Amino acid sequence: MAGTRAEGTRRKDHVTNRSIITKQGNGLKASLADRAYDIIQEKIITMALEPGEHVDEKQLVRELEIGRTPVREALLRLATECLVEAQANKGFIVRPLTLQNIKAMFEALHVLDLGAAALAIHQNTTHHLALMRDAQATFEEAMKDNNPLRLVWTNHAFHMHFARSCANSYLTRALENVRCEANRLAYLSFGEKTELAGDLLEHYQSVCQEHRQIMDFLEKKDLSGLKKTIEKHIRSFQRRIVIYLTSSIS
Repeated sequence: MAGTRAEGTRRKDHVTNRSIITKQGNGLKASLADRAYDIIQEKIITMALEPGEHVDEKQLVRELEIGRTPVREALLRLATECLVEAQANKGFIVRPLTLQNIKAMFEALHVLDLGAAALAIHQNTTHHLALMRDAQATFEEAMKDNNPLRLVWTNHAFHMHFARSCANSYLTRALENVRCEANRLAYLSFGEKTELAGDLLEHYQSVCQEHRQIMDFLEKKDLSGLKKTIEKHIRSFQRRIVIYLTSSIS
């Protein structure tokens, strides 16, 4: 699958500390394992660690200047999210991107998001809607800044606030695992583009509109409208990935 280490390092100026977005305001203090997790996950999403590449734990320990245990804990967590795979007596590799895996990811996203929607409309979502609005505002700032990685994280934050609104921890965990893979595809779909323009700008403008509709239908407890918008939102993401894959092959 297309994607190189150069793509990851090329955008180093765009790197955003994910903890600022996902933990800010929650009073959470990141542990060493959390810090290792955030950094390694970012390396995977930005292709600094490429699909199929062996993960050198010793190098990560030196680079992050923390012990082996936090790095190992981070890798085990990433394995549960299907971003790395453990190999007997060989450590970890970054999970390869295959058409089969991408298809399965979208199928799971469709089922889980619609399931979350069916539960969420029966909950008090006032708090989660406020968090979704905050995430959306930050998402739109990232669009103006042409910051691909920040777009990925703020989009992730928006959808995880939505997921938590269903008040079902099993669904929320499953959605977070699926969205970790979706984040890698979302970043990869920028390809060689360094700014939002043309079809990429149109895509993210549509994303903004659909985010607002999701919030509106959730607030109104309109399950039919919410499900239709979620399905449209997923199809839009699929089209973006197909466009990228087609262009990268040609």
